[in-house]
Amino acid sequence: MSYSTPDGRSPGDAEAAAREFTAYRPRLFGLAYRMLGSAEEAEDTVQDAYLRWDGADRAAIVRPGAWLTRVVTNLCLTRLTSARATRERYTGTWLPEPVFTDARGPLGAPGAGPLEAVERSDDVSTALLLLLERLTPAERAVYVLREAFGYAHREIAGLLDLGEANCRQLYVRAARRVAAPGDDGASRRAGPPAPERHREFVESFVAASREGDLAGLEKVLAADVVWWSDGGGKVRSALRPVRGRDRVLRFLVGVAARREEGSALTVAEVNGAPGVVLHVGARLIGVATVETRADGRITDVRMVMNPDKLVFAGRQFATRPEAMGRGRD
Repeated sequence: MSYSTPDGRSPGDAEAAAREFTAYRPRLFGLAYRMLGSAEEAEDTVQDAYLRWDGADRAAIVRPGAWLTRVVTNLCLTRLTSARATRERYTGTWLPEPVFTDARGPLGAPGAGPLEAVERSDDVSTALLLLLERLTPAERAVYVLREAFGYAHREIAGLLDLGEANCRQLYVRAARRVAAPGDDGASRRAGPPAPERHREFVESFVAASREGDLAGLEKVLAADVVWWSDGGGKVRSALRPVRGRDRVLRFLVGVAARREEGSALTVAEVNGAPGVVLHVGARLIGVATVETRADGRITDVRMVMNPDKLVFAGRQFATRPEAMGRGRD
């Protein structure tokens, strides 16, 4: 006797479809995350794409990767249209959702990261994701497909049902907007240090913060440092950016006085670079990305504390050695 699914397919067909989709999932998630700036929404988008894939006539799909990329891109464009209005009503500073990108599995064992291999750390940096917020949905799609995934303009035109010349114009306009100075701090910095040096600077900041060492903090903070907090109105946080070393130092003193008992500060790779994690055991309280200059001075700290934005990162963090009271190695 043979068995079939409610739509007439055999269980083997369904399993084959799931296996084939799984091979594309990391890349699709990476695309959706760059498009949306939200890991939770990216996961939902990829799941929606799977439902469409599962129900499609796959025998008629000549290039599954291109087909799925098109589906995810269009789903993201729909989400971006409604997201813009929501973000305009957001309480305080809006920041992208953080993602741990060092591909560490349970107890620190190597594992598959949520994004496909990141050759350039700024591909998923908070700064770049903020710059992408300046773009229209169509500009963002063209820019991400071109810059992060290397699609040719002709391929992008086919994916978006646009003319090739139009895609080129959208890309040029997007690149110009991304490079333009703004008040978000995302493009005002230059000359980042080497990755290993950046980690040293972040670790110095964390060590000084743990010890309440104001002199140490003063040494690592640039005179024009800016601290950005995203609490979304859900937790207590600064509603406006805190600008300048003296103000940031006073702000950190106040934060330390209110810090939850048992909380810990650790360093982890966040959005492609060493960042700061504030947690109590396995529960995340905040995740920050840190930008530094070549001289080691910290120029921008962007701390996400909105619990709704820490759901995805929280699931990642729960399996890490830091969450279990163990060292990284």
